[in-house]
Amino acid sequence: MENTIYSLVEPKKIIAVPDEIDESSDIVVVKPTHLSICHADQRYYQGMRPPEILAKKLPMALIHECRGTVVCDSRGEFTPGQVVVMVPNTPLEKDDVIAENYLRSSKFRASGFDGFMQDKVAVRRDRVIPVPDGVDPDVAAFSEMCSVSYHVIDRMDRIAHSRRDIIGVWGEGNLGYFTALLLKKRFTDSRIYLFGVVEDKMAEFTFVDKTFSVNDIPEDVHVDHAFECVGGKYSAAAINQIIDPVINPEGTIALMGVSEDNVPLNTRMILERGLRLFGSSRSGSADFTHLMELYAKYPDVPELLRAVIGDVIDVSTIDDIHTAFAKDMANGSRKTVMRWGL
Repeated sequence: MENTIYSLVEPKKIIAVPDEIDESSDIVVVKPTHLSICHADQRYYQGMRPPEILAKKLPMALIHECRGTVVCDSRGEFTPGQVVVMVPNTPLEKDDVIAENYLRSSKFRASGFDGFMQDKVAVRRDRVIPVPDGVDPDVAAFSEMCSVSYHVIDRMDRIAHSRRDIIGVWGEGNLGYFTALLLKKRFTDSRIYLFGVVEDKMAEFTFVDKTFSVNDIPEDVHVDHAFECVGGKYSAAAINQIIDPVINPEGTIALMGVSEDNVPLNTRMILERGLRLFGSSRSGSADFTHLMELYAKYPDVPELLRAVIGDVIDVSTIDDIHTAFAKDMANGSRKTVMRWGL
């Protein structure tokens, strides 16, 4: 089957590369219909990674957040036209202890091998997850990022102690939005508090119980567990504010924000309060499956997720791809969705 890969060969330069898909192999062929741009895609596209990393990774098709429709399946388990999302993480081994997204041997699309910016994609069948009827296709495009929040919440549920009266989320960006929303649906008896900086963005968290400016947290406000979704240069301030004074003793802190620099932590209070800190990254097929089940159970979740979309771009040429990446840079933290017509 003829295919075309839209490959980034150098920063801001994408070319169409002819490809061939072997239909006889045990794979599912999927046609991407909606692609969502991630910050990691932008770092490659803009050339913001170190030169030695770019030399090692490129050429490569970008995008690891994608919704598509099935073209064909050699086994007939998926039907042509069926709406699916695809798991970008591809494990090459199974470990009874370590999750697939933490195995060193796993491959991740758009980070070392081709992502979903293709005419058609050959996907291992265990990486293809059906999407419930009625889910907004623009929202389904960034289900991968939502699955990351689902993954960390699932880990917190296994790690943290049973008192979950109040759970705090630090960060009013997309990751904080996804995490707070899924927490509200997962722990229906818990109060979810948001801690942030930008009042206008915090106001969009209509589903949380309370919001607080990190610069004015009342002394009597405490949480049992916390999710840090800040990252970058402000991650140290956020994590240390959680550690002291906000979190209760023996609470659990999930670290989700990515920082390029080492982050100093208040280890004295971590020890004194008996806190647990754990990191989470990416997700696996089980997280995608459970997220789709949550979409089906709570149809208001995909509706609320539309709030994070900044631009939707119809893409039928390579120039349209460049337009989408340029608009995404201007969107700040908003998601840019490409309706993929290539």
